[in-house]
Amino acid sequence: MSKNNGAGKTAKNTAAKELSERVSDVNTAVSDDEEKSPERISDKPKTAKEILARLSVAEKASLASGKGFWETREIDKVGISIPSVTMTDGPHGIRKADETKRNNIMQLSHKATCFPPAVTVASSWNRGLARDMGKAIAEEAKSLGVTTVLGPGVNIKRSPLCGRNFEYYSEDPYVAGEFGTAFVNGVQSRGIGTSLKHYAANNQEKLRMSVSAEVDERTMREIYLPAFEKTVKEAQPTTVMCSYNKINGTYLSENKKYLTDILRNEWGFKGLVVSDWGAVNDRVRGIEAGLDLEMPHSSDNDKLVADAVMTGELSEDALDATTERVINFALNCKRNEYTDYKADFETNHLLARKIAGEGAVLLKNEDGILPLQRDLGDCLIVGALAKKPRYQGTGSSKINPKNLISFTEYLDREGISYKYCAGYTIKKTCYSKKLLLEARNAAQNAKTVVIFAGLTSSFESEGFDRTHLDIPAGQTALISELALVNKNIVVVLSTGAPVKMPFIGGVKAVLNLYLGGEACGEAAADLLFGAVNPSGKLSETFPLALDDVLANKYFPMGPRTVEYRENVFVGYRYFDTAKKSVLFPFGYGLSYTQFKYSNLQVDKEIISENDRLTVSFDITNTGKVFGGEAAQVYVRDSESIVFRPDKELKGFEKVYLNPGETKTVSVTLDRRAFAYYNVRISDWAVESGEFEILVGSSSRDILLSKTVTVRAENEVSHPDYRKSAPSYYKIGSVLAVPDGDFEKLTGRPINPNNPPQKGEFDKNSTLNDIRAVFFGKLIHAGARLIARLLAAGSENKDMILNSVDDMLIRNVGMFSPPLMKFLLKSINGSKKSD
Repeated sequence: MSKNNGAGKTAKNTAAKELSERVSDVNTAVSDDEEKSPERISDKPKTAKEILARLSVAEKASLASGKGFWETREIDKVGISIPSVTMTDGPHGIRKADETKRNNIMQLSHKATCFPPAVTVASSWNRGLARDMGKAIAEEAKSLGVTTVLGPGVNIKRSPLCGRNFEYYSEDPYVAGEFGTAFVNGVQSRGIGTSLKHYAANNQEKLRMSVSAEVDERTMREIYLPAFEKTVKEAQPTTVMCSYNKINGTYLSENKKYLTDILRNEWGFKGLVVSDWGAVNDRVRGIEAGLDLEMPHSSDNDKLVADAVMTGELSEDALDATTERVINFALNCKRNEYTDYKADFETNHLLARKIAGEGAVLLKNEDGILPLQRDLGDCLIVGALAKKPRYQGTGSSKINPKNLISFTEYLDREGISYKYCAGYTIKKTCYSKKLLLEARNAAQNAKTVVIFAGLTSSFESEGFDRTHLDIPAGQTALISELALVNKNIVVVLSTGAPVKMPFIGGVKAVLNLYLGGEACGEAAADLLFGAVNPSGKLSETFPLALDDVLANKYFPMGPRTVEYRENVFVGYRYFDTAKKSVLFPFGYGLSYTQFKYSNLQVDKEIISENDRLTVSFDITNTGKVFGGEAAQVYVRDSESIVFRPDKELKGFEKVYLNPGETKTVSVTLDRRAFAYYNVRISDWAVESGEFEILVGSSSRDILLSKTVTVRAENEVSHPDYRKSAPSYYKIGSVLAVPDGDFEKLTGRPINPNNPPQKGEFDKNSTLNDIRAVFFGKLIHAGARLIARLLAAGSENKDMILNSVDDMLIRNVGMFSPPLMKFLLKSINGSKKSD
């Protein structure tokens, strides 16, 4: 026995020695002066696998992270050439950094078309527009030498308060998946790569780099994963970007269950997994889990990877798997790189205008006050946002627009005379007594007053979440005051998320532009003057009050965890099941014309669970103008053992009709339309029984219905939580989900959620955490000072300053590993250093 152990030890030492001889210093791994034989040069490898076979461990490790902030690392030596390729932010346009400016998210970028962000695109309910937008963005990527666009974002809007909701499509996974798939197909049809993000359960900005999303398996599968699943299966995005957060205690960047077991093995993903920028916690574990590329560059982690292979901690096979995917990514991207491509910015601007027009939602139009006459002589335009529009969100996705046009600029260009008052300032609460009184006096003599209002960047941004649903107090005061002196008030809103409207009863019309992109001013004019008939519908619910949102009782929580106790009851799934009143329901939107639904048909009344069901119905334009209508198909399980939402969207189509015209709409429902995720069998299951097919213009306006019977082919055990977790069966009367009910669904005790104490701080502690000790306060104060200096004059000022508290110690760039160990030891007052 001892002899065998000695032999094993000798073999291990020999292997380690061989690896040691192959491992060179990572920083000098990529050499351009290696001596190679002529035979080797002529036999230049062509495939990623062939190239991989000729790389040292150190060279492989050097490819595990990027080069700088936006590029992958190249290897260029005799006989081998792996190119460097460029990625950049791009959910609604290309944000290619200007190389002459500061090299981070605060620097100015090259000009590009600023399309409306995802919130507006999804409100169009037009998949084709998302696809066309993707194609246009790809063309501009080519012109700027970008090979991969970092988008789309398909995260679910769990709470209306998430600061980044403008960058996501919907509270509904079906809608998010449809638009994510369309965008990816559009971009990649032009040879440019995409990055599906942020995978997964990244539904808040507060503590986004450290918080653990505590989510049960069914909720993940039914709410937070389907949009990713659909996009992967139907579009095969070039890359998938893992998010910052943990799920049930494990960082996504090292979570094998999500990066390999589900993403690759279940869904068949073939591409590259890339980290969000700064999301990597343990690079070695990340490679084992299936994280291919860390961004941005990290020479420290590259060396750790090489050392781990040398010591046997990490198998070289695991490194080979990720390295081969990085090489393939670089080679494929390089083949689609252009140096002199010219994009058609004028055509793209027209597309941005069209998307903004279709994505705007008419929320109220009393007495048909809209559309307005183009002669605005008797009208008053009020609001600083009419001159300086908020047309996109703030943060890493912020585009430097090629051709931004405000509403007043459009009026000036068209020679339309108008009267204008600012009404408020853009700063802080927006209140200005002087400007309010000026607007009030002018409004008394106006026939109609059009007020441009909405959220400013200090209220809504990446890097922090909102704490309320209010628009700036100065704007609310202005609207209320002007409504006292003029009965014909039209409010034009620019927001990236739902807001409260205490003024709604005192105004005649509300047009929600959301965020309209660079053509927002032209789109507003198109809609207000009737050149475009509003056809957008909400892809999210507008609640009456924040307390009405069940998920908000567990948002954003922290300091360690955020509990998704609401389970599948997110958005309209909660409001409709709980029968709670809302300000505006999911799927809602008005038009300048009217539509009639009729003649609902199903091709079968009894089906097997694996059959497809075709649903058809007619829509007629009964009004006087051309218009578009987004018809929605929901499914309701009439009776079930497992708790389910009242109804769930399973299909939609948008049709365009002339006055008097009728079209037949057809939607096909497959097995997943009737199924739920059964944790007992770890698969989707259907309960035999009756299901209602509901057709409507919103989740609260169901106009047609029909009942079908679905028969399960295999009888399985369905979870019955009526005794063990009863709150989920009476969700409308529940003020808070009991601990025991939540634990029953997660299958484990609730994890501790107390702040870390002295002696517990590690590299994943936030700068706000370490303020609990004196030395930590000094570090935090220093970071705040540096942030203020960096943010001075930046459009991302609020994001930068608000992000400091949640920054992790490991992400503070000035802290080298030795310095970080010293700091942790000092903060903890002990020997703890990692």
